Amino acid sequence: MEGYLLDTNILAYWFNASLREHAAVAHRIRELPRDTPLRVSVISLGEIEYGHRVVAPKDTPRQIEFLEFIDDRIPKVLDVTKLTRIHYGQLRANLFERFSPRETRQKLRIGQLIDPLTGLELGVDENDVWIATQAMDYNLVLVTNDRMARIREVAEDLRIENWAQTERDEDNRRKGELSGENKKEAGQGDRKNAYQGG
Repeated sequence: MEGYLLDTNILAYWFNASLREHAAVAHRIRELPRDTPLRVSVISLGEIEYGHRVVAPKDTPRQIEFLEFIDDRIPKVLDVTKLTRIHYGQLRANLFERFSPRETRQKLRIGQLIDPLTGLELGVDENDVWIATQAMDYNLVLVTNDRMARIREVAEDLRIENWAQTERDEDNRRKGELSGENKKEAGQGDRKNAYQGG
């Protein structure tokens, strides 16, 4: 049976019925067999905790309700393990080889590899790298509404699904990618902030 690691945005859509994506996510979860493994990453819980402290520090009842929702529906929290480091190291190295500036790669010594490039410079969200490696570590399908385009390019073993998209959303995304490719070919492509779903 397939198991799933739910990314932070999927958890938020599932919890918050006022969000546009809620219906699609809730429907997909209802359709799963009852004993389907659903998991959450400790990294996602950290993102949620950070958001609660920064965005809405005075909305404590809503925060408690969200955390109880997660505890009730997804009791298994995935920690970072010794094996996760292997997947992380490989994925990060693949990203570095593929997307770092050539001059940066040629001048580095081992001691400089601790953090030679931030996720922004590689075009990825660092937390997405950790969550993706946990999905690989635990052999789970990562469910996210993030594009993670560069991670997808270099992580052949990573399986990703998006339960937040409707068929219309998917058609619009495909059309947007095609028009984006045409812009790049014409030299008009614009750079996206890596944290907008890269």
